Amino acid sequence: MEDYQRVAVVTGANKGIGVETVRQLAASGGVTVVLTARDERRGADATAELHRMGLSNVVFHQLDVTDSDSIASLARFIGSSFGRLDILVNNAGVSGMEVDAEGLRALNIDPETWLSGKAANLVQGVMKTTYEKAEECFNTNYYGCKRVIEALLPWLELSTIGARIVNVSSLRGALWRIPNEETRKEFADIERLTEGRIDEILRKFLQDVKEDSLIEKGWPLMLPAYGISKTALNAYTRILARKYQKMYINCVHPGYVDTDLNWHT
Repeated sequence: MEDYQRVAVVTGANKGIGVETVRQLAASGGVTVVLTARDERRGADATAELHRMGLSNVVFHQLDVTDSDSIASLARFIGSSFGRLDILVNNAGVSGMEVDAEGLRALNIDPETWLSGKAANLVQGVMKTTYEKAEECFNTNYYGCKRVIEALLPWLELSTIGARIVNVSSLRGALWRIPNEETRKEFADIERLTEGRIDEILRKFLQDVKEDSLIEKGWPLMLPAYGISKTALNAYTRILARKYQKMYINCVHPGYVDTDLNWHT
């Protein structure tokens, strides 16, 4: 087993948490890491930089988690190049907001206030939820992650050391952040919750965005689409873990990190 070369895939990995995850996995030894990114040039540049750091065990493959053809291409690459997959880190994500980044940084909101949700009223003038951004957020953060998992599951099941799926979530997805009690209860009831019901909840959210009724319907005020996408991801992860009990399937909250997703606030 000491000679077993693990194979890992990290999505959204050309910068931020993604590229650091690749770096640490590659530096740990005994693992080939597939760095994926939507932008081919940026992904290739990130891979080249890791090679300059001496991490030659990193390879690049383009991946747009919202594009089924791109996902299928990655799955074929994993199959033909390695014949199995041991680790999948789903990191790709977007905020679901239109943001005046300069205006947001000027507010100088401290991390504790940001994470607690107390900044909701402070950011109303510089952050806006639109239907298009919310839909993009769900397609990336939830459905994109789900599609990647489904495409790579056949190769994960061939791991001989117990495959690991790590979905990068957020404290924003915590149930207590959802004012609507019925929605909280549905997400919490893992015994009855289904993927189909998650879809229905997300469609309801989008309809409420379209009708400009998020507050009245009891959705989160701060980064609402992002938060609900992560709540859905947490729930799906639990469903998946119950189904594939020989795999290690978890969500992680990485904490407040200085990245583009936080607009370097």
